[in-house]
Amino acid sequence: MGKLDGKVAVITGANSGIGLATAKRFAQEGALVFMTGRRQQALDAAVAEVGERARGIQGDIANLADLDRLFEAVRREVGSIDVLFANAGGGEFAALADVTEDHFDSTFATNVKGTLFTVQKALPLLKDGASVILTGSTSATTGIPAFSVYSASKAAIRNFARGWILDLAPRKIRVNVLVPGSTSTPGWHDLAPNDAINQEMIRMVEAATPLGRLGDPAEVASAALFLASDESSFVNGSELFVDGGAAQI
Repeated sequence: MGKLDGKVAVITGANSGIGLATAKRFAQEGALVFMTGRRQQALDAAVAEVGERARGIQGDIANLADLDRLFEAVRREVGSIDVLFANAGGGEFAALADVTEDHFDSTFATNVKGTLFTVQKALPLLKDGASVILTGSTSATTGIPAFSVYSASKAAIRNFARGWILDLAPRKIRVNVLVPGSTSTPGWHDLAPNDAINQEMIRMVEAATPLGRLGDPAEVASAALFLASDESSFVNGSELFVDGGAAQI
C-alpha cells in the first residue's frame, strides 16, 4: 500500500524541480496528482514523466482566473482535495539599489499573492483534515546579498502558516512550511547568468552547508510526502528544513 492511496493532490509549480519530483513521489505512493505550471510544453512533458496518475492544467498562480480554472477542473473530475502543495514561486537577484517596481511586483505577485489565493480558492474543495504544504526558503531566516525581495516574500509565507492554522482549526486542516535549502533544480541554476557564476554559487553552498553539497529534488519530495501523509498527523504550523543544516549555523 502507498502512503497516499486514494488521495487527491494538487501541486503548483510542477513543471520541474521540486514540484515535479514531488508529483512523481506522490503518484508512486498512490495519489492522483493535478499538476500546474505556466509553460504548456514543459507541463506536458512533466505530466508524461509522472504517468497515468497525473493531470496537467496550465496556468499562472498570479492570475486568479487561472486558479479558478484549475480548481474547477479538479472539482469536475474528483470533487475534493486531500493534499495541496502550494509550491510555485520564483525570484531573481537584485541589490537594494537596483530593485525596481517591476521586480518587486513580479516576485510578490507569484510568491505571496499567488500562494494566498491558491490556498483560498482551494478551500471549498479541501477535505476536513487535509494537508496544506507551503514552500518556504532558508533565505527567510538567513541573509543573502541581493536577494532581499525574494527573502521577504518567503518570510510572508511563514507567517501565512501561523495565521492559517488558526483560521482552519475548526476543519482540522494542517498547514506546514517545507523549507528547501539550495537544491539542484533548473530554477536554482538559472539564478546564475553564466556557468562561471553558477560554479561559484555551488562552491559557496558547499562551503556553507554542513553536509557539503546541494540538495536533490527527490530529497525535498520525501519531506513533502511526510507532510502530506498521515505520518505527520500532529504536525501543524511547523517549518521542516531540508537544507543539509545550512540554516542552523
